[in-house]
Amino acid sequence: MPEKPSVLFVCVHNAGRSQMAAAWLTHLAGDRVEVRSAGSNPGDAVNPAAVEAMAEVGIDISAETPKILTVDAVKESDVCITMGCGDTCPVFPGKRYLDWKLEDPAGQGVAAVRPIRDEIKVMVEGLIEEIAPETSK
Repeated sequence: MPEKPSVLFVCVHNAGRSQMAAAWLTHLAGDRVEVRSAGSNPGDAVNPAAVEAMAEVGIDISAETPKILTVDAVKESDVCITMGCGDTCPVFPGKRYLDWKLEDPAGQGVAAVRPIRDEIKVMVEGLIEEIAPETSK
């Protein structure tokens, strides 16, 4: 891994899972990791239930907007984490790919999104330990 690894989270609409994952990684790793998110078929807005669920843990994603997945985003990332987008993510040699099996929060209320949010946090914490652990001073 480079000194500052970059991670790309990809889901279909870039409106729920990938937005929550990017927010968790930014919140927990700070500037130790470069974070991107995108969707293979981006939605019009971030899922309101995801916005509410993240606000409950003090993370504001209300200003985020879904972004289209580009070849450049994949090329510029060290780790590409897909979440239900199947084969739509371009594959490049030398990149690390992970597929996180997470329930899709689309169309669900905040009560159903909370456990997804919490599962993503645990997965992100594991990722941080692997690619950008805190170093003691």
